[in-house]
Amino acid sequence: MNIRNEPLAQNLSGPIAGWLAVWLTLPAWGQAQEESASSSRFSDQPAPLMREGFPERPPPLIEWGDKLLGPGNLQQGFTLPTGANWSPSLWVYGDYRSAVQTFNPGKAPTISEWANRLDLYANLQLTGTERVLVGFRPIDQVEDGVPRYSGYSFEPAYPEKYHGWQNETRAAPNTFFFEGEFGEIFPKLAASDRHNLDYGFSIGRQPLLLQDGLLVNDDKIDMISVTRNPLFPAGAATVRLSGLFAWNEIQRADNLSDHHALMFGLDSAVDAVRSTYEATALYVASPNQGDGFYSGLGARQRFGKINTIFRIEDSVALEKESARVRNGTLLFSEMSFDPRGTHDLVYLDGFWAIDKFSSADRGPYAGGPLIRAGLLNANPELGQYGSPLSNAAGDAAGANLGYQHYFDPLRRSQLILEIGGRAPTRTTTVLEDQASGGIAARYQRAFGRRVVLEFDTFGVLREKDALSAGARTEILVKF
Repeated sequence: MNIRNEPLAQNLSGPIAGWLAVWLTLPAWGQAQEESASSSRFSDQPAPLMREGFPERPPPLIEWGDKLLGPGNLQQGFTLPTGANWSPSLWVYGDYRSAVQTFNPGKAPTISEWANRLDLYANLQLTGTERVLVGFRPIDQVEDGVPRYSGYSFEPAYPEKYHGWQNETRAAPNTFFFEGEFGEIFPKLAASDRHNLDYGFSIGRQPLLLQDGLLVNDDKIDMISVTRNPLFPAGAATVRLSGLFAWNEIQRADNLSDHHALMFGLDSAVDAVRSTYEATALYVASPNQGDGFYSGLGARQRFGKINTIFRIEDSVALEKESARVRNGTLLFSEMSFDPRGTHDLVYLDGFWAIDKFSSADRGPYAGGPLIRAGLLNANPELGQYGSPLSNAAGDAAGANLGYQHYFDPLRRSQLILEIGGRAPTRTTTVLEDQASGGIAARYQRAFGRRVVLEFDTFGVLREKDALSAGARTEILVKF
C-alpha cells in the first residue's frame, strides 16, 4: 500500500492502516473546503426553490392566520389545559357555478333554464387534525324533495310558479361539524403514545360518501362518527375502522325524506399487498317506513397497466318493501388505462342490477346509485338538467366506454367522448327502464387559476320513445 506523508501509519498494515490514512488526510473539523468539480457530487449548498413555470398559489377569499398551503413560519399558538397546542387560522373559500342549459327528456316537456349555485365554506383550522367547518349554499334549496336553484326558467311554462325568475335564497348552513383526534386533543392522557388514543371523530351536519356513493351519497346528514386509524394486523399494511350513528336528514332510496329514521353503521378499509379492500354494513331503523340492512364490498387494484375497481352492494328490506327500502343487489366495475405515450385515459364502466337495489341514504341532489357509471348517467347537480340515461339500479344491466383526451402538456383543456347504454333484465312498462343507448361529450377549458369553462351535450335513443337530447354551458369560478 502506498501512503504519502503518513509516518504514523508507515509501520501499520491491513484495514487499520487504510482507515487511519484516510482519517489523517481529512480536513480539520469546521474548515471550509472547496467543492469538488465532479458532476456526480451533491452540493453542500441548498438549492433555491425552482418556481419557473409554476403558477402562484391562489389564496382563498379570506385568509387569517397561517396561510392555506403557503410557505412561511407557523404561528406559535397557545396551549390548552389538556396539553394540546392550538394555533387558529380562518380560511373562507368556495366556488360559484352558473349554467345555461336545455334538456329534452323525450316525451316529457323540454326544460330550458339559467341555473346558479354558490358553495361557500368557512374553515376554522385549529391544528393539523382539529377544525370546525361551516358551509352554506345560499342561492338554492330543496322544496318538496326537489332541488330548486336561483336563476331563470325559460320552459316549460307550467306550473307558473316555476316559470320565469326564480329566487331560492336561504340563510341556514348546509354543513356544520367539528372533527379532531382524541390523542391530539388530550396528549397528557397519552404521553409517549402509551395508551394509543389515535381515534379520530366528527360530529355535526356533514357530507357522507360510502362505497364511492353507491351505498350512501349525501351532502348533509346529522351524525357522529369515530375512526380508528391506523391498525396494523398481520398480512396488511394498514386497516381503518369507522363506526357511525346518524339521527337526522336521512333520505331513503329515491331521495325520499324519512324524519324518524336512525342509521347505525360500520365502515372499514384494508390496504393489502396488491389491493385496497373496503367493507361497509349499515342498519337503518324506521318506525314508519320499514327497517333495512345494507352492505357493500369493494376492491381497488391494478392489473398490469389497467386500474380496476369492483364492487358488490346489497339492500334488504327487513319488514316489507316500500319506496324507501327494497331488496336488491348491484354489481359494479370500473376499468381504465392510459394509452402509451399519452396523458389520456380510456375507461369502461359496467353494472348489473339484480332486483331493485336501493341505497341506504341519498341526498336530494345526489340522483340514483349509478351516477358514477359515466357522463351518460351523471347528474350535474345544477338545475333541472337530468341524467341522459337512467341512474336507477333496478333489474337492468349496462356499460359505458369513454376516452378522455388532454390537449396540452399542462392539461388545461380536455375532451371526453363516451358511448353507452342500458337494457332491462325483466319485462317492464316503466318508461325509464326501457332499453336505451346514447353518446355524450364534454369539453373543459381552464382559464387562469380560478375559472373553468365547460360544454356538455348528449343524444339518447330509447325503445318506444322519442329521441332525447340536451346541451349545457357552465362556468365554474373557484375563490
